[in-house]
Amino acid sequence: MQDGVIDGSCDVEEVAARLSASFPQFARLPRPSKALAARQAMAAASARMQSTEGGGAADVEEGKAVESASPGKSLGRGEQTAAVNNAPKRPRVESRGRSRSASVALGEERVSFRVLRPPQRYADIGGAASVLRVVRELVELPLMHVELFTHLGVDPPRGILLHGPPGCGKTLLANAIAGELDVPFFRVAAPEMIAGVSGESERRLRQLFQEACTAAPCLVFIDEIDAITAKRESSAREMLHRIVAQLLTCMDSLSLHNTEMRPVIVIGATNRPEALDSALRRAGRFDREIELGAPDEEARLHILRTLSRRLRLDGAFDFQSLAKRTAGYVGADLAALTMESAAVAVGRIGRDLLSTSPTPLSVAQPLGAEQLHALSITMDDFVAALSRVQPSALREGFSTVPDVTWADVGALDDLKDELMMTITEPIREPERFAKFGLHAPAGVLLYGPPGCGKTLLAKAVANESGANFISIKGPELLNKYVGESERAVRRLFQRARSSAPCVIFFDELDALAPRRALGNFHGGHDDGSADDVGHTGASERVVNQLLTELDGMDARRHVFVVAATNRPDLIDSAMLRPGRFDKLLYVALPSEAGRQAILRTAMRGMPHGTDVNVLGIAAQTPGFSGADIASLVREAAMQAMRADSDCVRMSHFQTALQKVSPSVSRRDAARYEALQFALRTSHAHVLVDQTREMDS
Repeated sequence: MQDGVIDGSCDVEEVAARLSASFPQFARLPRPSKALAARQAMAAASARMQSTEGGGAADVEEGKAVESASPGKSLGRGEQTAAVNNAPKRPRVESRGRSRSASVALGEERVSFRVLRPPQRYADIGGAASVLRVVRELVELPLMHVELFTHLGVDPPRGILLHGPPGCGKTLLANAIAGELDVPFFRVAAPEMIAGVSGESERRLRQLFQEACTAAPCLVFIDEIDAITAKRESSAREMLHRIVAQLLTCMDSLSLHNTEMRPVIVIGATNRPEALDSALRRAGRFDREIELGAPDEEARLHILRTLSRRLRLDGAFDFQSLAKRTAGYVGADLAALTMESAAVAVGRIGRDLLSTSPTPLSVAQPLGAEQLHALSITMDDFVAALSRVQPSALREGFSTVPDVTWADVGALDDLKDELMMTITEPIREPERFAKFGLHAPAGVLLYGPPGCGKTLLAKAVANESGANFISIKGPELLNKYVGESERAVRRLFQRARSSAPCVIFFDELDALAPRRALGNFHGGHDDGSADDVGHTGASERVVNQLLTELDGMDARRHVFVVAATNRPDLIDSAMLRPGRFDKLLYVALPSEAGRQAILRTAMRGMPHGTDVNVLGIAAQTPGFSGADIASLVREAAMQAMRADSDCVRMSHFQTALQKVSPSVSRRDAARYEALQFALRTSHAHVLVDQTREMDS
């Protein structure tokens, strides 16, 4: 390297050392910042030498003066000599508190935005027929037939916002639109637009839209757009304010007049639409929004078939069963599932290959056609892969659908029928219910003594319906910070609406929605502190938010709410009126016939002798709940194991009966019966009396 000159023989460390020697402030920068500045200076010097065949001096900013320098000329304060072709501007060092952040102001470097031609097509998208219909109206018509809009004297849509949980197919949809229409496609990730130099981010945005207008008609896709469009009133970073303002200006400039009748459509993608600045979502910008939720069972079936078109599958393959077992999976999860199933299939033949001693790569031979012909992906491979692939929905607050069916629920046949007509059938046959004007799903409250199967019923109905499932324990949504509990409730219902049909199950509802009258009477506090009976201001606000979500302005559509409690007397009375939890189902202690059914269900799969008398055991267990009977069966099995018996016999049950007793006393059972009468007849004074009696 010649003094003061960057040429092709320089490396990064040499350039950084020369800049450090020339600029004392540069020498104080962190090592990564030095390396970044050196690389950019080398790139600028290389580009300049190619365009000017190696000549010219650099402009170097020192303090507030900008002087033109050639090798050997003295500059600014300190009389320092610097002659580096296209050298970076003087580093600007900002001190913030104890930390020092440095940004190197470089000469303008033009970012190159590649025009892409994605290979994806509409056929590569499974389970999104309704979304594709909307996309064709909003994108195809403006790009292919702009004359329709000019004839009517209006501008076509300029911006479309795709939003939904991660992995639901937003990026795939944008790629498929561009691939299907075969138009120029500019794809950028929003975080890549952010630069550390003041004004550089805005310049990159301007350049992106200028290049798009030159290539029009075209599509611009900005992924993770929320990274650069945060709400200005809640963001303290001035740079983000400027980026939002620049994006608004660029969007407004996309009128047909400015683009010479060649439309440019901008597609944004985010999983946090509520985080976007409101000015972006008004007419003329991102005024059209397309929601991509978690797929239902039918959509998962289409996605699995689409993903499996290129796979070598075994003949006997049940896609319907797979779709049912993958509730909560989004498209990316299903793609990961197919890859993992292929890995399981490869592992089968790989174990045989790896059983011998390792073979050097230089002498390894490829497998023959006969060996490869026998290799295919089976249904068992997919089942094995299910245990390895965790659905993204679990990280988004969803739960895996419980592996509980109606066959696992002993007795309670009348309640099964009620739940089938209230939840399962509306999900399976929505048109039939809509014909009779039954659009809003009813909320179901399961109440009764502990251990009678309330949670088991909720799990079974979620599984049988094939809907997405969210399980919430009562206290999970409560937060000590003002407003956070209500925000958690809003997010919960928003996730459910975007993934409809969906079942939300609130366990221990009495902990989440206590009676507000009690809280106010005893002096609940706004700061979240508890009153004399444990109520808090947060609980009251959560009740208000729940009431709003259950029958407010936003329709629940196919969102079904099921709750369970053993203290319905503590729940706010407004929750129990029609339109909210208007279907109250009492889960009572099982009768003798019910105990027989529960015993048979609990003993299923357990070896037992022919001397076991189910009728006799049921007769000896009055007052037992379903949980008590399950505990009795477990204790009998333990007795059989202690006796080293090959099966459970009647003698083992007799021993277990001496150790297991009912968990619900007769007095408590009588109180629950009175409570059922009070709720059924809406006798408020009886309900209050029962509350006081149960508390005592």
